[in-house]
Amino acid sequence: MSTLDARLAELGITIPEVAAPVAAYVPATVSGQLVFTAGQLPFVDGSLPATGKVGAEVSAERAAELAGTAVLNALAAVKSVIGSLDRVTRIVKVTGFVASDPSFSGQPAVLNGASTLLGDIFGDIGVHSRSAVGVAVLPLDAPVEVELIVEFA
Repeated sequence: MSTLDARLAELGITIPEVAAPVAAYVPATVSGQLVFTAGQLPFVDGSLPATGKVGAEVSAERAAELAGTAVLNALAAVKSVIGSLDRVTRIVKVTGFVASDPSFSGQPAVLNGASTLLGDIFGDIGVHSRSAVGVAVLPLDAPVEVELIVEFA
């Protein structure tokens, strides 16, 4: 068992299978020593556990949990193109999109669900730069979408 596998087991986390794309794209691409993921929705077993706008139909707390789910899907995409998450040397950037009610302005707190989980999994190499963007709507009425840029060796 690798160090990362042991850490995931300790946290009770399983990296899911790669989520099937919902349009004409691939889940992740490699350029040099970087992996760029497509935006990942918080699919669980092929379906969205919640839909709607954060601050209206979906609470900020639930959206933060969903951001964590989306980041696990992004890690599955990374693993699919580099073979093992043990090759990750740095989480470089997280970009998160939050489908927001017009009065909602807590996008950074929602994306903490993704950022905190990456820190829990990867420790210091999981610390990253980030953008948290509020949007009117996301594909399939998902509350959140997360994409990663990951460095690997």
